[in-house]
Amino acid sequence: MHKGKEMSDKVQRRKVDHISICLKENVESPTSAGFEHLHLVHNSLPEIDFEEVNPSTSIFGHKLSFPFLFDSITGGPKETKAINQAISEVAQEKSLGLFLGSVRSALEDPSTKDTYIVARDVAPDIFLAVNIGAPQLSRNFDLDKLKNFISDVKADALVVHLNPLQEVIQVDGEPYFRGVYEKIRYIVKNVNLPVIVKEVGAGISKETAAKLELAGVSAINVAGLGGTNWAIVESIRSRKLGDHSKGALGKLFSIWGIPSVVSLIECAQNVKIPLISSGGVRSGLDIAKSLVLGAKYGAMALPVLKSVKKSKLDLSSFVDQLLFEFKTAMFLTGCRSVTELKTVRYFIDSYLRSWLER
Repeated sequence: MHKGKEMSDKVQRRKVDHISICLKENVESPTSAGFEHLHLVHNSLPEIDFEEVNPSTSIFGHKLSFPFLFDSITGGPKETKAINQAISEVAQEKSLGLFLGSVRSALEDPSTKDTYIVARDVAPDIFLAVNIGAPQLSRNFDLDKLKNFISDVKADALVVHLNPLQEVIQVDGEPYFRGVYEKIRYIVKNVNLPVIVKEVGAGISKETAAKLELAGVSAINVAGLGGTNWAIVESIRSRKLGDHSKGALGKLFSIWGIPSVVSLIECAQNVKIPLISSGGVRSGLDIAKSLVLGAKYGAMALPVLKSVKKSKLDLSSFVDQLLFEFKTAMFLTGCRSVTELKTVRYFIDSYLRSWLER
């Protein structure tokens, strides 16, 4: 078997395992993202009607009906085409943005490309981004191949995901991060698109955020501790595959990381580039709280996957509920536009305060 095809098959099997585990097991972090410890000050005299609330915004020139993005989920295995198609159709209908899952399998096996291209086929107008893992940048990185794929998908941005915790626990993982920062700088200079850097559930510190801003990235997705926990996902998968050492490692490090709200506050106080809040974002209220703290958008993956696996209609209804919750939070804080959320007063309780005082 061709080496690239063999590697692609391994990656695709892993993606199928990940989806199955996320749908069947409890993979949410045992540690809170922190949203319940952040309280927005109620405005009992908002001086607006609910229908006056305008939740719309934009991302890199693309209109969004409200500041919500479908975070990276999947792509590659044939089973994932229907998932990406349904999410993309809802994104088109609701004027939202979408981050596709890691494109590694398509770069190694072009026959899987249609599971990604389907997104643009059914959603010609949305903001669409593709993403690649940091370990792939550190080893045999082919920029021309990536640029060709971006062109084929007609993507509007490139995401680089940072996942050192996941890679070290993953069976056949690739914890190769030497030189990644310079590769990010190189990509920023040579890809004529916005470059977004995200974590996958362990958060981004203010020090890392400052370095990324210096490298010229266009936005950061903090993706902190508190949502889907990839240490738990990989621990479960490792045990299923008979690697009990990595299984134990995943359990030990399941509380490793920076809670999403803490990561967001740190980054917002130290960088000026747009921030995306994810990692335990589970409601429209959480999205509103994220914008109050300095994010420009909220993003989700696991709740989206669970909804779309039921039906496209379920996902559409889920998005409608998020919007209703988000607009209600705006109304109850007296905000006509999303930019006004930056002025909302809030207070935090002892859990968050203890983190931030450190």
